[in-house]
Amino acid sequence: MKERFPQARIVALADQFDLSVVRLGHAAGVNGFCLTASAPEVLIKSLELVMLGETVLPSAIFRSLTSGAASDQDQSLHVNSVAEAKLPALAACRLSMREREILGCLTKGEPNKVIARKLEITEATIKVHVKAILRKIGATNRTQAAMWASQRLPRTEGSTLNV
Repeated sequence: MKERFPQARIVALADQFDLSVVRLGHAAGVNGFCLTASAPEVLIKSLELVMLGETVLPSAIFRSLTSGAASDQDQSLHVNSVAEAKLPALAACRLSMREREILGCLTKGEPNKVIARKLEITEATIKVHVKAILRKIGATNRTQAAMWASQRLPRTEGSTLNV
């Protein structure tokens, strides 16, 4: 597919991923790997990231790669209650109420300027809070933080986040 359509963005969707398959897929030009058990919001955000040119991996694969488990070529990664329990919980991250409020705004895709106006604080203060949030939850960018929050922040009516 990539040979014929070099600009095409490719996402693999499966119940589980074997690290060797992920490596082969990446080498073949796959831009994202999504798990079928992902929440709809996570899947949508993942696809949006891929369309923006980012590479997407399930957090379990990323943790395995960064923790040295990548040397085990046959390790399969399943999404189940055990794997989900290893993801950092909202309470474990010790986010302040203000950080939770800002994280809720990030899940809506609001830029710093809009968040600052909404909360009546400076844009520089928002930047400080966003950096602290990223550090506390282990995300590398705002989109990852929004995806993380969409799975962990309490929900109320519809898809509105209760921060």
